[in-house]
Amino acid sequence: MKKALLTIIIIVLLAGSGMAQDKAVMGKYQSRLQQLFDKVQNAPTDNERYLANEEAVQLMTEALQEEDSQNWKWQFSNYVSVLRSPDKHFTIITWPVVKDDGEYECFGFVQCLCKDEDDEDEWKTFVLHDRSDEIINREETVLEANQWLGSVYQELIQTSFEGKTFYTLLGWNGCSMLTQRRVIEPISFNSRDGRPIFGQALFKKDKNRRRVILEYSKEAMVNLSYEQQLSVSTENVRTKKDGRMVTTQVNHEQKEQMIIFDELEPQVQGMEGLYQYYVPSGKELAYVFEGGKWTLRENAQGRLDDKKLNKEFKPIEKKKPAYQTIGE
Repeated sequence: MKKALLTIIIIVLLAGSGMAQDKAVMGKYQSRLQQLFDKVQNAPTDNERYLANEEAVQLMTEALQEEDSQNWKWQFSNYVSVLRSPDKHFTIITWPVVKDDGEYECFGFVQCLCKDEDDEDEWKTFVLHDRSDEIINREETVLEANQWLGSVYQELIQTSFEGKTFYTLLGWNGCSMLTQRRVIEPISFNSRDGRPIFGQALFKKDKNRRRVILEYSKEAMVNLSYEQQLSVSTENVRTKKDGRMVTTQVNHEQKEQMIIFDELEPQVQGMEGLYQYYVPSGKELAYVFEGGKWTLRENAQGRLDDKKLNKEFKPIEKKKPAYQTIGE
């Protein structure tokens, strides 16, 4: 009995020692990576920033191969985004490198749970490669890790319908000296090998759209967030009036969880397609998840009181982008 008890104690102590060792190892990765990310953000030249970034990518690759690394809670400055799905199926880590000419290049990793050849759970890591400049038809193209529309993701939304889980990312990219970009991007995973797939036909009444891209002036403030707000839906109702049936429109106000964002338009007529001139129009749009699709609601207004929608638009202060160019 004593021998069995001693064996149990030794196993527990060894397990505890292993956990402590894992924490120490991951803590060292954390500390060194933060130093490198500080250089990526603040180093004065392209060469210095990219050298630090190259080392950061290599070190993060090593760190994510460590046993139980999927459970490590990365804590970086807000320059580096770390998002974990509520069901803990995957973690996505993204950050930008800002070039001397004001252009951005994004980097990142996806660590996700999948099945191996024996149908056992296995964690895999995928490096993301920003190919923004090479992608044609950006809103309609399904992309993978090696051909990624670079973004720094700021929110991860998990929804479900009929037993199936859906993930949607809200991201930002500084693009260039003239424009910046926000994106609503579904992400899914290949059932065979776990590969992340960016873009999915989840937008109702727009079958070709795989993601929503908002590109606009570098000087503009544009909101894109997932929150509970009020919206108006319209219903045609047949009623009897003066002895005959007439159709009237009835508005229903309801509070829903939604992706709410600013509608964009060019500041000057005739500048359509020149996104450096695009700013918020003063109208807000929203996507609501229903029936397994994101459905557009045009009558949405954020930051309201709990009961009634504003009937007339009142300018609101826009959120400042979470990620700014170096020196701002």
